[in-house]
Amino acid sequence: MSTNPQQRIWTERYQSVGETYLFGEEPNTFLMKQLSLFKPGQKILCVADGEGRNSVWLARHGLDVTAVEISDVAVEKAKRLANKYHVDVKFECADLLSDSWIQEHSTIQYDWVVAIFVQFADPITRKKLFAVMKQLTRSGGGLVLQGYTPKQLEYKTGGPSVLENLYTEELIRSLLQDWRIDQLTQYEEVVSEGQGHHGLSALMGVIARKP
Repeated sequence: MSTNPQQRIWTERYQSVGETYLFGEEPNTFLMKQLSLFKPGQKILCVADGEGRNSVWLARHGLDVTAVEISDVAVEKAKRLANKYHVDVKFECADLLSDSWIQEHSTIQYDWVVAIFVQFADPITRKKLFAVMKQLTRSGGGLVLQGYTPKQLEYKTGGPSVLENLYTEELIRSLLQDWRIDQLTQYEEVVSEGQGHHGLSALMGVIARKP
């Protein structure tokens, strides 16, 4: 049994829906709308990729995708999804915030880092997460980020129930203060992503570039 509480929590969540996909098999809508940003062959890192819906979709569009996820149950589902669409994704079952993983990947640079609903992190962990994502992005590369804003606590249609885990414009601009932010939008939209995200939601979408 893992001593990592996040691994236990997410493994239990992914197991709870059996063979189905907790957040569905289709990619995140905000990510899909960014397709024009990506060029075939570019190296993409999908952070906390879950059951593979986003990494598999990116691979289907000719991208060289690495997906990191802490739950082995989710990774096995992700592999099945990749097989369904006959694409190759480099799946890694790992804690990307562990010192060993960071050291292993210290020389790797990605064209894009994709972080969709990675709001498991408290403020201290989140600071480390953003530092790792920025480190792994090549100069001129970018970050695609989707998350919930504090208003999501009113809707309760997905995401964390802890205020400090949610995104505000001030927070994101602070975390990315040394990057160029091309897009930062806050909006409300009905989300239908499996059982995990379903209903009217308070969202933020961010596109940022590393100098």
